[in-house]
Amino acid sequence: MSSSFLIQALVFIGAAIVFVPFAKKLGLSSIIGYLLAGIIIGPFGLGFVGENGQDLMHAAEFGVVMMLFLIGLELDPKAFWEMRKSITGLGLSQMLGTTLLLFPIMLTLQWSWQSALAVALAFSMSSTAIVLQTLKEKHLSRSIAGEASFSVLLFQDIAVIPILALLPLLGNIDPAATQTDAHGSLMAGQPAWLQGLFVVLAVGLILLAGRFLVVPFLRYVSKSGLRELLTASSLFVVIGVATLMQVVGLSPALGAFLAGVVLANSEFRHELESNVEPFKGLLLGLFFVSVGSTIDFNQIKNDPANIVMLAALVLIVKFGVLFAIGRFSKMGRDQNLLFSLGLSQIGEFGFVLLSFIGQINIIDPALNAKLMAVVAITMATTPFLLLINDKWILPYFGIPEAADKPEADTIDQRNKVILAGFGHFGNTIGRLLRANGVEATIVDNDPDRVELLRNMGFKVYYGDATRLELLKSAGLEEATLLIAAIDSPETNNFLISRVREHFPHLKIMARARNRNDAYELIDMGVHDVYRETLYTAVHLGVDALVHLGFRKYTANRQGQKFIQYDEKALVKLAAKRHDLKEYILSVKEEIEWEEQLLLNDLNIHSEMNDQSWDSEHVREVIRGEK
Repeated sequence: MSSSFLIQALVFIGAAIVFVPFAKKLGLSSIIGYLLAGIIIGPFGLGFVGENGQDLMHAAEFGVVMMLFLIGLELDPKAFWEMRKSITGLGLSQMLGTTLLLFPIMLTLQWSWQSALAVALAFSMSSTAIVLQTLKEKHLSRSIAGEASFSVLLFQDIAVIPILALLPLLGNIDPAATQTDAHGSLMAGQPAWLQGLFVVLAVGLILLAGRFLVVPFLRYVSKSGLRELLTASSLFVVIGVATLMQVVGLSPALGAFLAGVVLANSEFRHELESNVEPFKGLLLGLFFVSVGSTIDFNQIKNDPANIVMLAALVLIVKFGVLFAIGRFSKMGRDQNLLFSLGLSQIGEFGFVLLSFIGQINIIDPALNAKLMAVVAITMATTPFLLLINDKWILPYFGIPEAADKPEADTIDQRNKVILAGFGHFGNTIGRLLRANGVEATIVDNDPDRVELLRNMGFKVYYGDATRLELLKSAGLEEATLLIAAIDSPETNNFLISRVREHFPHLKIMARARNRNDAYELIDMGVHDVYRETLYTAVHLGVDALVHLGFRKYTANRQGQKFIQYDEKALVKLAAKRHDLKEYILSVKEEIEWEEQLLLNDLNIHSEMNDQSWDSEHVREVIRGEK
């Protein structure tokens, strides 16, 4: 490792340490601090790092690759399916609207229609890194604007694949030039239609290999029991896929994103997230510092009017399209402004697409450098636009900011049972345990609920049960039982995954709202799953049988048998639910089998003159009422 690389790394980290706290102290976003650090230390500032920005971009590339891997890893297929209408509607509207408006504008600049269309598609992308980081810092990820922004960004990330397949069809490819520029790409010198087909085949091959090769490979490595080896193997897969994508002439960042998508649907998802999470902020910081340092001020100086005008034009057009979409979706003005300004910049995939556009000779290198500057300017401008929105626009519309939550309580109690979540479900469990002399350490993350329950005489601690520090302070290392009863299934699952990773000895009993939630818990290795809908529905069914003339004992026994058979069937069906045809067939078989078993049980006990505990029935017979 060269000393120059170490010096540049030292300068990068040092600049971030100096400027990010400074920006936060001024009430600015951390992103502004990173961008400012990059501008000052970059080749167009003090020149501490970089020669014309080239070596700095190599450092930034790895940050982008890892960032997009994390984005792909966080792509929950279940959440994607539930949000499919929002993702398709908002995302497609944004991309089509932006492209259709920018395309004629580009034509007025005397560009060819191929160049205008390619650049318009690249400029329709927004920055996943900036938007998600900003929403997280403002605690607005779950707001209307936050969820709409995530839908648009998710659609854009996926749309990169067909766009990369389309671009070669627009290119005026010179085989000799392509051979020189593609760095050994297998696509070099091939016809445009074949290059487009190659993109689709490469993506499909990676997805298939991920399912049938990568996941089994990680399972094999995980048997060693070495956590660091699993992390190293995952990084090997990510870098390997990124390298292969580069060899075939595609973006390494796209390869990393696809690798994350493949692993997102595997049992290693939470393990990888917990392993890579500590580096996520640092990698994003590296990316933002790199963006700031690679703003080519020489290009801006040589042609300031056109570059600044084009950057402003893109921001205005994208803002207008997004604001119109927000109005059509009936967003409030405050949420719509946040949504529209937040996504108005050109994103990191803009760099990726412009690089590919230049490689296949759709635009010349000089224009490509100017467009790269436009992308960097819009990204650097966004935090300032959001700051203006916060300070001078949103106060007039009263945007609801997330209220500051109090600090977590210090837990001074040690019990064998820890109860996470004390809503209606957890409250019932806690009262039953206490009535039978069992004390539990109760943790809940709703400060209003905690205060109310304390006034009612319950000893409840306020805090986020998914935090390892709080779990350890609650004595989870010495406890024997964790009851996961949090209202949100997603939070409940995240808690369980963390506990299973760090406290594998602990017995877990988990709440599930329905059968689908139970399936996910079973996949995570939780055997004691309690479905709300099951027990309430069975209880009602038992009462209905009694009302229709069944003896209470018989009805209760049949209800318990139904639960017993249904829980056995749940475990069998959990493994088959990913194959819809096999799942439907299995469900039909299990229903028929359960009904036959229950009918047999009922007939057997009827023939044996079933007179078990039902004193009310006996009294009715004596009185002659039956």
